Amino acid sequence: MTNKKTFMKLVYYLLLAVITLNLQAQEISPEEQKMIDYLQEHEQEQIDFLEKSVNINSGTMNHEGVKEVGMHLKQELDALGFETRWISMPDSLQRAGHLFAEIKGGNGKTILLIGHLDTVFEEDHEFQSFTRKGKMAKGPGANDMKAGNVMILYALKAMQYAGTLEGKNIIVAFTGDEEKPGQPLSVSRHDLVEAGKKSDIALGFETASGMDYATVARRGSSGWNLKVTGKQAHSSGIFSENTGAGAVFEGARILNSFYNDVKGEELLSFNPGVILGGTKVDYDASQSKGTAFGKTNVVAGELVVYGGLRFISEEQKENARRKMRNIVENNLPQTSAEISFSDSYPAMQPTPGNMALLDTLDRVSRDLDFGEVKAYDPGSRGAADISFIAQYVDGLDGLGAMGGGAHSPGETVNLETFIPLTQRAAVLIHRLGK
Repeated sequence: MTNKKTFMKLVYYLLLAVITLNLQAQEISPEEQKMIDYLQEHEQEQIDFLEKSVNINSGTMNHEGVKEVGMHLKQELDALGFETRWISMPDSLQRAGHLFAEIKGGNGKTILLIGHLDTVFEEDHEFQSFTRKGKMAKGPGANDMKAGNVMILYALKAMQYAGTLEGKNIIVAFTGDEEKPGQPLSVSRHDLVEAGKKSDIALGFETASGMDYATVARRGSSGWNLKVTGKQAHSSGIFSENTGAGAVFEGARILNSFYNDVKGEELLSFNPGVILGGTKVDYDASQSKGTAFGKTNVVAGELVVYGGLRFISEEQKENARRKMRNIVENNLPQTSAEISFSDSYPAMQPTPGNMALLDTLDRVSRDLDFGEVKAYDPGSRGAADISFIAQYVDGLDGLGAMGGGAHSPGETVNLETFIPLTQRAAVLIHRLGK
């Protein structure tokens, strides 16, 4: 009798587990299946659209190219029934502008879909065209992030075909200067911030880190500029009381102290990207280019360093800046130094709302038999536009295409996962917008 009771209890718990799993899972609906089938049937068309987009140079400073890529997308969004607008930037910002589109259909949640039109490859770069070999393709901005832009477009096309776009409230934001935002940010990101404030959910289509990961947090990005002055003199007098250490030694001391005394906090990093030192230095920040003049028998009188700082919270950022300022003030003999900071991207922290969206994505992925989706390590991701609105709206990023070698002449996009990830995006947008 005891064995029978034990057996019946076991059966009860097994049935309960099965019922729970069935409640948690959601079968693919007929409308969702239509979206999935549409994307499978239009695979080559989607890849051809990507190729056309990649072959238009849209380095951030190529304003005509950035706008051309935008118009390429605008035409398609117009056809889907979106109200589109090209937002020009003031001449002082020296940026092309942004493409925004919106469709209003009902009382459901408003979803903001984020991409960017520009790449890091300017017109004078040798890497300019799309090439394909089997299921891999190469091209400037192929995965960062022209493939993500195309995924947004074709997810919306699939939704329209299946009748699921009707009744949705969707804003699409394609910025034109994500790789090098125009200054001041209060102007260049004004429209994105306003869109974020009136949205319920934000989805970013930056490069995916695999089928099984999505981004719930991103580190912020800040710039820093170190200027060091030494006493220019004949090198025979270096280290003397009258001449001192010179600008280069003082700059080296500061950077070494940063490395030893500021480095170490989790998710905090800083990088001196360029350094110039000598008798005379000149650096053009707008072009990221500079020159230095000096001689081996002259003590350097100038040194400049331009670097970046990445952080997961405002508190961490300010703490690091305080430490860096203290180090800069403790100068070697006959030298002086100053450091200044500039804000760029705020941090996107891993909020409960972001984690809830990850759970929804995970369910969609499992329903499609794509497997589990986990949170990606924010320390392995760069900054992105979604961070500007993270304080206003729950969001997920890293929903774009898979690939490798971003920002390099070897940048690739994985075409084997291109359609499955678009299918996942379409189902996710549909479910979130109900």
